Amino acid sequence: MLNNCHFSRLVYEQARTYGDRVALKYRDYEEGKWKDISWNRFADNVKRVSLSLLAYETGVQENVAVFSQNKPECLFVDFGAYGIRAVTVPFYPTSSAPQIVYMINDARVRFLFVGEQQQYDVAMQAIPLCHTLERIIIFDRKVQRQQGDTLSIYFDEFLRVGETGDFDEELNLRQAAATFSDLANILYTSGTTGHSKGVQLTFGMYHEALRVNNMALEYTDRDVTLNFLPLTHVFERGWTYWGLAVGAVQAVNLRPQDVAQSLREVRPTCMSSVPRFWEKVYQGVKEKIAEASPVQAKIMRMALETGIRCWRDYTARGKRIPPVLAMKRKVYDKMVYSVLRRTLGLEHGNFFPTAGALVSTEVENFVHAVGINMVVGYGLTESTATVTCDRPGQVVTPGSVGRFVDGLEWKIGDNDEILLRGKTITPGYYNKMSTTAQSIDTDGWFHTGDAGYVKDGELFLKERIKDLFKTSNGKYIAPQAIESKLSVDRYIEQAVVVADRRKFVSALIVPSYTLLEAYAKEQGIAYGSREALCQDKHIHEMLAQRIELLQQELASYEKVKHFILLPQPLSIETGELTNTLKVKRPVVYERYKEEINKLYAEAEKQYGSK
Repeated sequence: MLNNCHFSRLVYEQARTYGDRVALKYRDYEEGKWKDISWNRFADNVKRVSLSLLAYETGVQENVAVFSQNKPECLFVDFGAYGIRAVTVPFYPTSSAPQIVYMINDARVRFLFVGEQQQYDVAMQAIPLCHTLERIIIFDRKVQRQQGDTLSIYFDEFLRVGETGDFDEELNLRQAAATFSDLANILYTSGTTGHSKGVQLTFGMYHEALRVNNMALEYTDRDVTLNFLPLTHVFERGWTYWGLAVGAVQAVNLRPQDVAQSLREVRPTCMSSVPRFWEKVYQGVKEKIAEASPVQAKIMRMALETGIRCWRDYTARGKRIPPVLAMKRKVYDKMVYSVLRRTLGLEHGNFFPTAGALVSTEVENFVHAVGINMVVGYGLTESTATVTCDRPGQVVTPGSVGRFVDGLEWKIGDNDEILLRGKTITPGYYNKMSTTAQSIDTDGWFHTGDAGYVKDGELFLKERIKDLFKTSNGKYIAPQAIESKLSVDRYIEQAVVVADRRKFVSALIVPSYTLLEAYAKEQGIAYGSREALCQDKHIHEMLAQRIELLQQELASYEKVKHFILLPQPLSIETGELTNTLKVKRPVVYERYKEEINKLYAEAEKQYGSK
């Protein structure tokens, strides 16, 4: 049952309800096992954080920053801060020193909590330029502090600070004065084109978001969730808070690269994720089919075809599956689908929210075909995550992002832009009045920057308006739609479309090097380096054929005519990706400007006036 009280009291109230029942789980890497944290222990740690922040004279609505990967301590700090009406400002664990300098100075942060060695080292680089920073609190006792560091203490030391005085009365007064109009968080957006913007989220926005999500989907204290995405991301943050509010167990995944192992160990009923996660699962299944014997491959293909037909033509449309087809599906479930779900650790699945980018129809059909209840949705940081999502018992059209949640006003504006108004919409950007005025008009409509249309109650996304490219021939191209089609292929890890003011569409492609190298070995293709492999004409011909198949539904002017294979992946560290793994197109285009110009110059000779 949803407990939608103010977050300053939530953990305490849940502790009174659930006591020693498990609230959080985390993997202890030294002991190699998952450990439980009860609601009572959770509440005790939250209170100790509150008291220590008061001992440090943390003010009402003062900003406190958390720079860490997912850890239970992140939640202790969040709710400890909420208990004294402070605001938490989470930083992505992969943020660079210049990024955290900007955010610390913008939010005038005095206290910074850091996770492990990487975050501590970055924070120490930033200190000389952060004039408000007074104290760094380190979660992990194994972090090696730098010589001469007088600003940092460890988290256990911090918790003892609150024991040195009598702050209980002040804590009670702050909790009693807490309002839903108070700021809860400032979430800095990814910033694909420049500095991040601090999105202000109030407790009232979360209160409403929890209410409308709870009306749309059935999430209860019987569920076990794996926290996979960074808690800095509004999707994971809102999802985690909802889980705490219904009493579901939160299994906190520390390292994103360990998610496959964590799934098998925790075997959750729910997990929020981005489409790329499911694309990788789909690619893995296609690899298994490619490696299987002819008989096994045929069975697996027939199983997928049957599952897709059942989902797409019947279940998704609210129709009953014909008895003979239902029987076939039941047989394939025992032979194929259930084996796959067990292998992934998803055999106890309830539902799996997916958002953050376009989900290809091919991937969506596959996930449902094997009996995994993917719930596709759409949302933004500025809308406290969920704007739309698929609904149980209602028609689901593959390719849509679901139906609008209750109580949120929407309309389609100029250039098909989606406009939103309601209780989950941000009041604006921190310290940025002019930017706020550009995004929220005088009638209170938030301009999302996303183009879309509504058909039969479902929202379909078209493109990011600012990302819309116009070729030199006057044709408009939606790069994300093309990229989502390409990324389904098992040989393609990343794809970035190039088209703006160009005569035709091209792409920068990061291949799956492991699979490409295996293919080269099978075909007897000799190469001395990744650079040489990416230049090989046989490799280009093979990928060109696969890309052409992926593009069959596109108009001629939308199709990728030529491409460049990149020998190195795009990464956060090189500045080509944001912390949410969105492509920083200007950075990528600038880095590969010479190669792109060369491609168009050479292609022009054979492309002509087509």
